[in-house]
Order: sequence, then C-alpha cells, then structure tokens
Amino acid sequence: MEPLETMATEKRLILPRLAGKANVRCLLRFGYLAVLVACSLGCVDQQRGEEIETTIWGKRGITKGRLQKPRALAIDAEDRLYLVDMTARIQVFDVDGNYLRGWKTPASKNGRPSGLTIDRRGRLLVADTHYYQMLVYKTSGERIESATIGGVQGHEPGNFGFVTDAVEDSKGNFYVAEYGDFDRVQKFSPTGEFLLEWGGHGSELGQFRRPQNMAIDAEDRLWIADACNHRIQVFDSEGHLIKHWGEEGSEIGKMYYPYDLVLDGLGHVYVCEYGNHRVQKFTLDGETLGAWGSNGKEPGQLHNPWALALDSQGRLHVLDSNNHRVQRFVF
Repeated sequence: MEPLETMATEKRLILPRLAGKANVRCLLRFGYLAVLVACSLGCVDQQRGEEIETTIWGKRGITKGRLQKPRALAIDAEDRLYLVDMTARIQVFDVDGNYLRGWKTPASKNGRPSGLTIDRRGRLLVADTHYYQMLVYKTSGERIESATIGGVQGHEPGNFGFVTDAVEDSKGNFYVAEYGDFDRVQKFSPTGEFLLEWGGHGSELGQFRRPQNMAIDAEDRLWIADACNHRIQVFDSEGHLIKHWGEEGSEIGKMYYPYDLVLDGLGHVYVCEYGNHRVQKFTLDGETLGAWGSNGKEPGQLHNPWALALDSQGRLHVLDSNNHRVQRFVF
C-alpha cells in the first residue's frame, strides 16, 4: 500500500535507524474504506481525525535484549512482553522494551518455536514447532516438564506435526494447532488427556492450511488465523464452525497470509498480515474498520509482521519480524 497523501510533516520525528527507542506521532485523515495516509510513515486507518502514536524498540543481534527475526509474542497481566526469535531465545521485556531476562528452549537444531501464549495461571505456553510439542514455563523461565503435551511426530491422537500455537479456555482445556501433513487442532483436558480433534489439510470450510495462531474469547470460541487460506475461522469448543471470512488480496478487507489475531474485548479483532505487511481492524463479523502499515523500514511501516499483543492500556504491540523490532500503536 502506497501513501496517497502526505501532510502534517511537522508532527513527524526524524529518527536514526533504530538506534534505540523512538516515538512518532502521525496525524491521519481517512475516508470510507480508503487508504489515505497523512504522514509518510505507513500509518493507515479509517477513523477521521484520529492521531496515532507509534513507539519503536528493538535492534538486530544475538546478544541480550537484541532480536533476530522474532516470530512469536505474548503479554502477561503485568504487561511484560515475551518474545521468541530465530535463536530459540525467549526474552522478556517490560512494556517499553527494557530487557528483563531470558532463556532458551531445550533444543533448537531442528527449528525454533513459533507460538507463545500466557495461560490463565500466568504460565507461558510455547509452541515448540519442530519438536512436536507444547512446552510450559513459569514466567521466571523455569520449565514445568510435567505439563508438556506431545513430543512425538505423528497423526495419532496426542501426536503432532509442526505445532504453531496453543491456548487455554476458561475450563482449563488446551487447544494445540499444527500444520504440515495434518493441519488440525487438537483439544486436551487440563491434565493433558486427548479429548478431540478437527480440521485437516485443505481449503474447504473447517479445514486449514497452516493454522498459524489462535485466540479464545469470553465464550470459549476459538478464533484461528488460517494463514495460507487467507481467512479467519471461528469455532466453538467442540470444533463446530461458527463463522468465517476472508479472501486472498491486498485490498482493504481482504488478507494475504494472516499470521496472528487478537481480540480487544470491545467488539473488534486485529489481524496482522505477514504477506501484506500491515494490520487490519475488523468487527467480530469480519467487516473491516481500517488498516495501517506498508512494506518498509520506516516508523509505522512493517516487514512481515508475525504477531500481535494488546496491553492493559489497550495499546497494540506488533512484532515487526524482518525489521527485528517491536512497534507499539496507541489510538
């Protein structure tokens, strides 16, 4: 998406290339389903006269506090951010990007985790993708080995392909998504016993092509970013399809490789599109409310965003993966 208009440049802060943290304020103007950008930072939305503040942190590297293509993001009740990158490091930051602590998953030769979630008990669920399992950690970094689910590749109940994400419902049941030969979701009891599965590889409704990330709402409905089908599918806790939307494209309202989604509890769902380098905001029925982001390295631009998180103040954190950074948007 290219800017159609540039204005209010006095609001823009010219920054060194990600030398540290920065704040940028973009004054935006919007029309109905239009892509009108009022600053040259790739910020896009639809509500007329809204101002967005963008905070950026992160720098490429493999030392503590630096990022190497981060690919999953979670946030806890204290607004601490958990990131995992291509070095298999899980690093913890405060909400402003200050490094707190970190650790590595047990093995990473075969590949790195691609999903992180905080469960109801405040534990970190890790989709250990290439080791076919869900790992569980205390937020201090101590692994809870007895809570691991999976670990064996296969199609049988309790076995996995490439695990992408894991979430927990209000009853303590776990849902684990996987892609590869199986492209399905499996449900487990709070003690890790297999309960049921649904899905399968394909493009028919109820099937998946890389169910990349999931979210649970207040009614225990499972929202799934069906990435390679370029759509969102919503299921009840027994795997029955409730609704769906999305088709491949770059126009507003369409999607191209949606990799993550987050619900704000106010009737909206935010979706980051890995392929379109942007974030879209939808109603719960799939009506688009606007989008922002374009391919690039400037503040407000994105390069293959992988994940999203909303903090306690309603600020949206976007994992700008191939720019090796995090951007925070305040509406």
